[in-house]
Amino acid sequence: MNQPATAQAATPPPEAALGEVQAGTVILRLAGSWTIQSQLPAVERVDRALGSDVEQIAFDSADLSAWDSGLVTYLTGIIDHCQGRGIEVDQSGLPDGVRGLLRLAYAVPERKGARRTEKRASFLQTVGEQSIDLARSTGEILAFLGESVLALGRLLRGRARFRKADLWLTVQEAGADALPIVSLVTFLVGLILAFIGENQLARFGAKIYVADLVGLAMVIQVAAIITAIVLAGRTGAAFAAQLGTMQVNEEIDALRTLGISPMDFLVLPRMLALILMTPLLAVYANVMGILGGAFVAAIIGDLTLTEYLNETQKAIGWNHIIQGLISATVYGAIVAVSGCLRGMQCGRSASAVGLATTSAVVTAIVFIVMAAGVLTIIFNSLGM
Repeated sequence: MNQPATAQAATPPPEAALGEVQAGTVILRLAGSWTIQSQLPAVERVDRALGSDVEQIAFDSADLSAWDSGLVTYLTGIIDHCQGRGIEVDQSGLPDGVRGLLRLAYAVPERKGARRTEKRASFLQTVGEQSIDLARSTGEILAFLGESVLALGRLLRGRARFRKADLWLTVQEAGADALPIVSLVTFLVGLILAFIGENQLARFGAKIYVADLVGLAMVIQVAAIITAIVLAGRTGAAFAAQLGTMQVNEEIDALRTLGISPMDFLVLPRMLALILMTPLLAVYANVMGILGGAFVAAIIGDLTLTEYLNETQKAIGWNHIIQGLISATVYGAIVAVSGCLRGMQCGRSASAVGLATTSAVVTAIVFIVMAAGVLTIIFNSLGM
């Protein structure tokens, strides 16, 4: 499409200049290099320059050095403006290749309403649509929760149909394979908590209580929340991607055709795996967080490991451990339900799988934080 340029080093910029009107005809002179990489002139400048006495527009392309689809796009804009004002267009002065492309461009007339028009919704319409979407999504979440409870009921009655090998594989992926990232994150969180607490408690000569601060924070909530968020970004997203891909490949439809419940065969093993493994990972996260605090206390706070661990043991009671285990179990169920829900809701395209994965992580984190607030209030009211 490009015509050869004579001077590759110095490419002249594109120029469009209108001549004088003679007998109702005006000539648009095109010069320079008209390529997509160049800064092309605006079509509106020519449209504003056309007076009411213009009946025909012609083109002079003698000084045109190079062109590509950028010139064709510019000319289609000129032609559209001229047709709207009833001005005749003479294309004889254009290169043969350009005229051929213009004929192809106008060979099939544009269908009315094919162009996307910007439609700004009113405030009330936006609020109404968002409210309807919220109500619909809430209903879908509650329906999925109901189906999950029914699946657990079938499991307790021994009527759930799934492969135990899938359960143990998911347990390994959600549990043992997550140990490195959980270790790193919780150790650093415990280290940060201890560093901040040491700076503040040192003013009162109470560095020993850094152990109480880190131990209670990690055991009651922090370890469970950090573990759940890590699992949401790691395992929950994987659940959504796996089920979403199966939705795209119509594998879930095939299971229904065979009379196999996707809730039993796909969702139930994933829920059981996270419900079982999240409390165990939270216990491990407690240990790593406390060790992170002990590291800071030994380096900065001049405390021995024995002093730190003895103070931690005094501060932490069984009620605190039970709170953490209950919270971790709830968070694990949230992560599993969020990932499986978004995966089952996935559309039939690759982009839908990506959206489902993102939505699974966001949904899980939001509900984890909400559940943490609710559980804190409940534990406080129970005196735990």
